[in-house]
Amino acid sequence: MKATEARAMTVEQLNEKLNSLKKDLFFLRMQLATNQLDNPLKIAETKRDIARVKTVIREKEGK
Repeated sequence: MKATEARAMTVEQLNEKLNSLKKDLFFLRMQLATNQLDNPLKIAETKRDIARVKTVIREKEGK
């Protein structure tokens, strides 16, 4: 997800996306722990997406 895509969403959509990304991160960590994860870079990518969404939410709440 790019920042421009996140900025086009409403705060409610961003909160839903944030919950979805947190669930994805949990399942990725579970896969890593059980040696079933194919692409370990997916964890870092998901963390960045979470940070991006949180940043945009904070920007929108400040206005």
